[in-house]
Amino acid sequence: MQGHSDIVTSVAFSPDGERIVSGSHDRTVRVWNARTGAPERDPFQGHSHWVTSVAFSPDGEKIVSGAYDNTVRVWNARSGAPEGDPFQGHSYWVTSVAFSPDGKRIVSGSYDNTVRVWNGRTGAPEGDPFHGHSNYVTSVAFSSDGERIVSGSYDSTVRVWNARTGAPEGHSLQGHGNIASVSFSLDGKRIVSGSSDNTVRVWSIQNGDSIKVFYIIWLYSNLL
Repeated sequence: MQGHSDIVTSVAFSPDGERIVSGSHDRTVRVWNARTGAPERDPFQGHSHWVTSVAFSPDGEKIVSGAYDNTVRVWNARSGAPEGDPFQGHSYWVTSVAFSPDGKRIVSGSYDNTVRVWNGRTGAPEGDPFHGHSNYVTSVAFSSDGERIVSGSYDSTVRVWNARTGAPEGHSLQGHGNIASVSFSLDGKRIVSGSSDNTVRVWSIQNGDSIKVFYIIWLYSNLL
């Protein structure tokens, strides 16, 4: 699928698997036919800096994007029209965005070291920013029931938050280097994280223990 003019930073399938959304350093969001690879409409334009993260809403009718212009935007997935004004509140680059399972809220993580939750329809912040990380937040995700949020950071920790109140749940999960990506298991009992230390870790929500560590080993071969 060709059309972006710079690095592609984020991709996601629509819930029905028929479309793909992509975000790019060319400052645009694009939607593609997942079967043919054809663009489904013109690029979504509005961000003034690199787009870093994109996601479909659970019903497939909206797309959320985050960018280095410090904003979160919501788009009509069919027409590409922006839905309301940009969500403003982060003071530094937005690195990760996601819809809640019911599509009513959006979570974002930022280089301002915070996690924020927004009303997905109005763009109004829901409560204060979640403070606790001491370095860039790089990845955020909702649990499948929408009651928790997980975040990963360059402070080498994974944190779990009450999605309604922003209160931290338990202590930070430690053992990694810089965190690049986090996600909940479908049953909400485990978290998986990936890091710059070349490992993937699985954590127990109940006690915060690291259950498994997967090591990534690079093998180099010089053939003369």
